[in-house]
Amino acid sequence: MRRDLVDRVRERLAVLGSDVTDAVVADAFRAETGGVASDLDTLGAVRELRQEFSGTGPLAPLLRDPEVTDVLVTGPDRVWIDGPDGLRRATVSFRDDDSVRRLAQRLALAAGRRLDDAQPFVDAWLPDGMRMHAMLPPVAADGTCLSLRVIRPAGHDLAKLRGLGAFDEATEDLLIRIVRARLAFLVIGATGSGKTTLLAALLAQVPAAERIVCIEDAGELHPDHPQVVRLVSRPPNVEGAGEVTTQELVRQALRMRPDRIVVGEVRGAEVCELLAALNTGHDGGAGTVHANSPSEVPARMEALAALGGVSRPALHSQLAAAIRVVLHLKRCPDGPRRLVEIGLLTRTPDDVVIRSAWLDGHPAAAWPDLTALLAERGFPC
Repeated sequence: MRRDLVDRVRERLAVLGSDVTDAVVADAFRAETGGVASDLDTLGAVRELRQEFSGTGPLAPLLRDPEVTDVLVTGPDRVWIDGPDGLRRATVSFRDDDSVRRLAQRLALAAGRRLDDAQPFVDAWLPDGMRMHAMLPPVAADGTCLSLRVIRPAGHDLAKLRGLGAFDEATEDLLIRIVRARLAFLVIGATGSGKTTLLAALLAQVPAAERIVCIEDAGELHPDHPQVVRLVSRPPNVEGAGEVTTQELVRQALRMRPDRIVVGEVRGAEVCELLAALNTGHDGGAGTVHANSPSEVPARMEALAALGGVSRPALHSQLAAAIRVVLHLKRCPDGPRRLVEIGLLTRTPDDVVIRSAWLDGHPAAAWPDLTALLAERGFPC
């Protein structure tokens, strides 16, 4: 199909300003061709322009694939997808950079954000729970960049994760004991390592009589549990109003009679409210944190707590009293996600350190302390 013809149809649709239905697109196409276009050409135009004016355009088939976690556009003919097999190039392409730009701007508008020359980048959550990031030229030197992260409900249970090779049967039993003993824990790892999936599976092991309040930026956590309250933060609208932060939701959760408070991803000043809550009788809370190893967790928490005005000594005091266990997940080069380490928080005279209690399927130095802590709470190994 000739590009100039498509551009004229696009301009006609923009002037109409009505809902872009298939019938409207077909009528606009026939008007521009003088009514002599074949049914096959008309159908092709309808498909191409309908994609552009609705949904995620040509990326929709990729995003529907249950194995795809990320779709990354770095140019009209450079579309990449990420999934179990790692990053690979897709066969999908756009007509030109303007098509990528229009899609990015339309998605930003759907998220209540602006994306233009005055505001050339955006990071937002779409109404369907997908996360988008976009940057426009000339900030993006080689053309419009669009990143879409597919947020799928974390629905695997521990048995399914064990079957996928995340851990063995003995480790599954240990994880259940940690949850039942109400030891507050953090699940750590890099992006895409399966932190939220493991967290949801562990929350399913919480006794049915306990009430869980989950706070998230996006509704990923769907634990198989009869008493879950899910709170989702909200970004500001285009006028900069209406924001509801994760930090505020943690405060509100304290008034909702929670037995366990869970933050889907600890990424800012909400760490201060979470630690305060875990230190005021709310045992067994949990969350996820981006960190490459257990030893990095104290420094990571320091940086986040600084956003809330909490000093380093105060943070280490609260952290030592609030969090007991760190579970480290890693995405292996061959694709599977595995639990590679369980760390135990220990307070020293100066700060908090995390000692390894379980490493690659075997007890480590802090194993006796972990088993003693579980036995003290009535769950001996």
